Amino acid sequence: MTDRFVGSRPKMTDVARLAGVSVATVSRSLAGSPLVTGETRERIEAAVRETGYVVNHMAQRLRLQESRQILALVPDIANPFFAEVLVGVEGAAHEAGFNVLIGNTADDPRRADLHARQLLTGGVDGMLLMNGRLPDVLLGKAHDGRLVAVVEPVPGKKLPTVEIDQRAAAGAATEYLAGLGHRRIAHITGVVASTVSDLRLRGYRDALARLGLAVDEHMIAAGDYTIAGGEHAMARLLASGERPTAVFCSSDETAIGAIKAIRAGGLSTPGDISVMGFDDIQIAAAYDPPLTTIRQPKRLMGAEGFRLLADRIAGTASSVRSEPLPFELVIRASCAPPK
Repeated sequence: MTDRFVGSRPKMTDVARLAGVSVATVSRSLAGSPLVTGETRERIEAAVRETGYVVNHMAQRLRLQESRQILALVPDIANPFFAEVLVGVEGAAHEAGFNVLIGNTADDPRRADLHARQLLTGGVDGMLLMNGRLPDVLLGKAHDGRLVAVVEPVPGKKLPTVEIDQRAAAGAATEYLAGLGHRRIAHITGVVASTVSDLRLRGYRDALARLGLAVDEHMIAAGDYTIAGGEHAMARLLASGERPTAVFCSSDETAIGAIKAIRAGGLSTPGDISVMGFDDIQIAAAYDPPLTTIRQPKRLMGAEGFRLLADRIAGTASSVRSEPLPFELVIRASCAPPK
């Protein structure tokens, strides 16, 4: 940078003056226009280096009517499961030259609406929905082409969805416990209004039916995916009468809460009650005992969600719905045969 530009922010007019061209030519060259000759482009690039001019990408994007930003709507940013999904989103977005904004809805529809308005104003080019619902502010609007659901499908909307087969995964978890010899298998659900929670409950019921085991409604307790919710739900199960010998939980945090309640009741895991988690968050392997759980490919889900959204933004999407991603039963030390 020459001395005359020190202490001041170089402008496009400075580049144009030094290169001996018009401001419009500089703008076209920096945008990669084929109308600018190679010799002229070289002069402009030399002038950019000499002045230290920095392209204002935001202004450029406004002229192109694109933000190169997406919004990820998350029900609970403190949940470690969603944190890992977001790592996958951000990594894929970064490679594609996109920024990621995160909207934490805290399961509040009003907050979801406030965040979603950015799609209406052009603040973002598209949205990833991780909360299983379409914000009210988008109902009736022609924006489905810029939406992708991740983790949880949106009921009533034909949106591309990146998910595992939740029902099959829950069935596999329940069948594993039955395979160890358990017959009194309880289930702690997720949030009652959640599509994913409902699918996991159905998978649990399916497995019991396949195994010829009766479903005892007293063995089903409502949770909310949190440690506290799991602890309270497990305490209710222990107080309800005949205690289970195993419990399938709708999340790893729920499973940790269940183990806390089991210990508070003077019992042990897996000695007295086996506990199965779901998600395989990082703490699952480090907890005592390490959790047997269902592993969801969290980062892959985030990355695939972004790629589907990017295709829709670019108008190159080939299908509405993607195939379910694989899940894995991870066997650790929190489950054992009943005594």
